Formats: sequence, C-alpha cells, structure tokens
Amino acid sequence: MNDATAPAIARDALSPVLLARPGNPPVRWRVSRAPVAYPDALAAMDALAEDIASGRQDELVWLLEHPPLYTAGTSARPEDLVDAGRFPIFETGRGGQFTYHGPGQRVAYVMLDLKRREPDLRRYVAALEEWLIRALDSFNIRGERREDRVGVWVRHPTKAGEGEDKIAAIGIRVRRWVTMHGISLNVEPDLSHFSGIVPCGVREHGVTSLVDLGLPVSMEDADLALRGAFETVFGPVVDEAD
Repeated sequence: MNDATAPAIARDALSPVLLARPGNPPVRWRVSRAPVAYPDALAAMDALAEDIASGRQDELVWLLEHPPLYTAGTSARPEDLVDAGRFPIFETGRGGQFTYHGPGQRVAYVMLDLKRREPDLRRYVAALEEWLIRALDSFNIRGERREDRVGVWVRHPTKAGEGEDKIAAIGIRVRRWVTMHGISLNVEPDLSHFSGIVPCGVREHGVTSLVDLGLPVSMEDADLALRGAFETVFGPVVDEAD
C-alpha cells in the first residue's frame, strides 16, 4: 500500500467503530507533557510506523503539543497561506491543506495497523470523527461531521442560523496499511493564530475551541475524554511512558 489520503464521501453510512481483531494487544497510549518540535515528531512517527508495519512494535497513539507552526498537506493551495512570515511552515505527507498547530491544541498521532482492523480508509476517517464526537459529548458538546469536509464541527452559540466552527481537524497518511498523523482538538489555543492561513481551505466557516465555547477544560480533562472515547471506538489502551 502506497501513501494515501481518504476521500470524504459517504462516511455517515460506514460503521464508526474500528476495533482490532481478537487477540490484538492493547494500543500503547503515550502523552508528552513538554512541547515537541514538529520535525522531531515526524521523524519519530516515521520510525514508529515502520516498526508497527514490520511487527516489531504494537500500535500507538501519541498525544502531544507543538510550538506554533503551520503545516501544508498534499492538497495545500498557495493562496491559502495568508501570512507566510508569521510562523514556521512545514510541508508534510498527510492529506489535506493548511493547518495550524500550537500550544493549547491537543494533537494525537495515531499509528494503527489497519490490516489488524479493516483496510478501509473511509471507514478509518469515520472512526476518527466518531472518536472526536464521543469525546466532545462528554463535555455536552454536539460535534458533527460534514460529508463535504473532513473534521468535526460545532454550532457556535454566538452565531445565528447556519453558523458553525471547526473544533477538530483530521489529516492522515497511510503507509503499508499503518496510519500516520491523525487528529487535532482545539482545547485552548490562541485562535488568532489561525488567521495566517485559510484553515483546511474552508473560507466560509471559522474555528473554535472548548474554552472559546465557554468550557473551562484543561488539557488533562481533554486527554481523559479522548482516552475514554478512543477505547469505545478502537479498543483498549495501555499507558506507555513518554
């Protein structure tokens, strides 16, 4: 299987649960408390994914934060980079367009072996969205998916009618059926930092965060919600030291 991105079609018709086959070990769950430089994270993820594909390591979810930066996915458009000098810009092999990462945003790099689950990229994207939706539900926030755009969206209480904002982004890459990259959930980032790009190429909607929605949620609170929701969608996890 070569590097691939997932089409954002008909995900609501797919099963949102992607449990491992019986006998598969629990997914390792790693949390980095100190910010991780983006190039270091990519290098580590590449090596980890190769070990998982070769059977030398079990699956892994790695939760972390990055210093402020922009990443350009394989579909990034130059006109969506509004302020090229604001933060460092990194080209990355994931699908999607421009994305911001920074303090207050929980990034989860998800390295799962789809051969042990279901080698279906659309179903995998649906499962990632379901994971985020269930995590948000623990804070009484209704997250929603959209068939014409990947990610998780919420109705913002200060916006009337059809106003909605993106609270979580998804960008993936798959190599030898092992997933890479993953999700980012806005807990309490500086939302003004998104103004240097058109996030994910979507101009008609904004971005929000848990704190922006009026919830005093800490990163530790978000991690607990993500862990509980992950286990319902993907199966059990086991702690691993950073």
